[in-house]
Amino acid sequence: MPTLDREEYIEQGYFFRVMRERLTEGQPTQTVLERIDQEILSTTHLPMAIQFLAGEVKHSGLLSSGFARLKHYFTPFQAFIIEGSEDPTKRFTIDQGFLVLEREAEFRAGQISPAGLFVYQFEVVSRNRLGYDAGLEAMKADPVYDDAWREFLDIVKRQLGLVDFSDLIYARSAWYIKEQQHRDPGYESPREPLFGEKEGKIARANMGRDPLYLFAALQRQLGYPEVPRPRTREDVSVKIETLQTKVRDLEMRLKLLESEMRGTLDLSKLVKPEQLLDKPDEAW
Repeated sequence: MPTLDREEYIEQGYFFRVMRERLTEGQPTQTVLERIDQEILSTTHLPMAIQFLAGEVKHSGLLSSGFARLKHYFTPFQAFIIEGSEDPTKRFTIDQGFLVLEREAEFRAGQISPAGLFVYQFEVVSRNRLGYDAGLEAMKADPVYDDAWREFLDIVKRQLGLVDFSDLIYARSAWYIKEQQHRDPGYESPREPLFGEKEGKIARANMGRDPLYLFAALQRQLGYPEVPRPRTREDVSVKIETLQTKVRDLEMRLKLLESEMRGTLDLSKLVKPEQLLDKPDEAW
């Protein structure tokens, strides 16, 4: 598929944001899709894509199948994200999926770079445990990546778990080549660098550390898009039990205050006399 025009990605970002907001409000997916195409800029192809998605949801009940069938408009990675959000075995909700796609579309509409897109997509897969093999395969089909990048993605797929992520970036950076040439002026890299000097320096500084530190540093220093953090599920039963314990503690404190005000406070009912001794009775 070809790379889309900037206005397409701007409208995609709006579409993903409105979908996320309205689904969070409890509106049905089918209802949102049937109305939102009227809000999209008509000079783009997105309204037609939304109409197709609405029909696909009506027939299959899934959004991901519609994304997958519109290969000429949506990327395989976008379809992969929606598919992951519809998988009941994964802790990845539909609103998280649309937020991921919203930020990616905003990045595509701006000063996108293959390096920045790769780091963003890889962190999305990593943080949300969506599956490296399927995720990297979906990334390979993105039109932003050329043959050199697709070869690199295959290398990442083979060496992930054997080689640190920081090492993979450092070894394909312009900074690595510069350091090698400093040691050996005649050094020539067998492969072209895919990352700049700054990415290489940051990767070099984060070797042996948690990859999340590398992601955060690239976001701070180079303006890479920030990946939404997975939300922790709140256990309502645990919250209720905690509140009940706090209420019982407050009731006990109130009873003690009332007894003290009346002059009827009996400490022997609260603490056994033998507990005040340094040693138990049998030791005496």
